[in-house]
Amino acid sequence: MAVEINVPQLGESVTEAVISKWNKKEGEPVKVDEPLVVLETDKVTIDVPAPVGGTLTQIARKEGDRVKVGEVLGGIAPASVATPPQAPRPSAAAPVSAPAPVSAPAAAQAPASPRPAEVAASGDGRGTLVTPVARRVMEGHSLDPSQVRGTGAGGRILKDDVLQMLGGGEEGVRKAPPLERPSGPRSNAEREERVKMTPLRRRVAERLLAAQSNAAILTTFNEIDMSAVSTVRKAYQDRFVEKYGVKLGLMSFFVRASIDALKAFPEVNAEIDGEDVIFKYYYDIGVAVSGSRGLVVPVVRDADRMSMAEIEKQVAELANKARTDKLTLDDLKGGTFTITNGGIFGSLLSTPILNPPQSAILGMHNIVERPVARSGEVVIRPMMYVALSYDHRLIDGKEAVQFLVRIKECIEDPERLLLGV
Repeated sequence: MAVEINVPQLGESVTEAVISKWNKKEGEPVKVDEPLVVLETDKVTIDVPAPVGGTLTQIARKEGDRVKVGEVLGGIAPASVATPPQAPRPSAAAPVSAPAPVSAPAAAQAPASPRPAEVAASGDGRGTLVTPVARRVMEGHSLDPSQVRGTGAGGRILKDDVLQMLGGGEEGVRKAPPLERPSGPRSNAEREERVKMTPLRRRVAERLLAAQSNAAILTTFNEIDMSAVSTVRKAYQDRFVEKYGVKLGLMSFFVRASIDALKAFPEVNAEIDGEDVIFKYYYDIGVAVSGSRGLVVPVVRDADRMSMAEIEKQVAELANKARTDKLTLDDLKGGTFTITNGGIFGSLLSTPILNPPQSAILGMHNIVERPVARSGEVVIRPMMYVALSYDHRLIDGKEAVQFLVRIKECIEDPERLLLGV
């Protein structure tokens, strides 16, 4: 008897998910606890392991389906259960769930090259999606989607997947017959692709829209001379790495500076709850990072109790978990204040949006050498613009400006972070 694969508990207040990817196909062997299917919720991505070892006999819900906790995703025949002899499985070029390749006479009855709309819906029988560029290459070389294994999100077929199928990437395309260029104007439908938003992207969109609608957001700016921090990092980087096994980055300086400023201006660390204001005398700092499926804000908890090295280790660990889809709901819960660093992407200046229900967010930006006046002389210094977006219902402009000034003072004189003055 087959063992059911069920949707596990997804976390507090999370009742449904979307099937992002099946790692196995029907008929393939699986090992116990092997990641079998990837579920994506509005907060995290979850790997569902195989409950037993054996053979995947059924895929009950396909990629892209929305499922609820407890629903059956498929079934596994345990390895100990004898199965009747079966005909040899098709090769990798023709997956089990796809129709077997037709013979030469039958091929004459099929269209030589499927239309774009057909290509997007054909393939392995599960509604394979194909990017426009990949579709064009397949059409030019009379390839069927069922012959190509997609490596994109949800099994989407990418250009590189097709190039690999043609034999050796770009080299294979150069050896293949040239593409036939269409004559006459092309319709927009041939050059567009409609893709469902992921649960995470939908949730981000909802939260950002809610932040804009429910808060009186204002942004104030300042600039920071990064010379002192750069000097400290250069002087102690090697010893820091040798002792702690992690690089001394910028984030630990800004986390410590933010905590210093939050203690001086507690309303920036507070939140509005109806007609009440909740002041929080703990410092759980959210650090916005770009994960594989969008922006997420994992939280460094009780950051005021951490050393610089502990902050750097925690931020590095959370960033790695975001990139590899290993963040848990606990990693994302709460947070009293958020820091986002657009500078890693080259941003010179931006106005960050609040992370509800928080009342403020600090934006870091790219460090650029530019001329500044010092003691009546023009000198070149590494400068960074910083931005504080805040809820004007709770925080006045005076406090917001002074908050940024406090951060500027801490970063330009990093010794005060170590001495606590």
